Amino acid sequence: MQKSFTFEQVSKAEVWKIAPEDTNYFAILFDPANSPTKNIYLIEIFTKDGATPPNSHSEAHEFFYVIAGEGTASSDGDTLNISKGDAILLEPGSVHIIENTGEGKLYTLTVMTPNQEFSELIRSGYKVELDDEDKRVLLGA
Repeated sequence: MQKSFTFEQVSKAEVWKIAPEDTNYFAILFDPANSPTKNIYLIEIFTKDGATPPNSHSEAHEFFYVIAGEGTASSDGDTLNISKGDAILLEPGSVHIIENTGEGKLYTLTVMTPNQEFSELIRSGYKVELDDEDKRVLLGA
């Protein structure tokens, strides 16, 4: 009998960085590789002064919920400050950047629906580990 849910713990999630020079990395919670979904759900962690490159998704909505830290979200020329408790939903086709402007790391719950090969891009990188700061923020440890 198939379960009606998929379960993951952040402390056991696979953590990936796409490229060595990137200033953000991803703790994958659920994606098509580990669960029956067409979306990707992850914790995105931005190092101090880190940012996504300008990017766009032709079909996917991308959602960010700020868990901790401060930053800016820019989309098609509009910019706003974001901090703990803020949520932003980006429309398909928008060119956007998320940037950490705070004193520490920026942590977001990020969801892209549909996945639009974002999971495959992340998993084509290399595995990294959560550090002590990440565990303190995400697990209260």
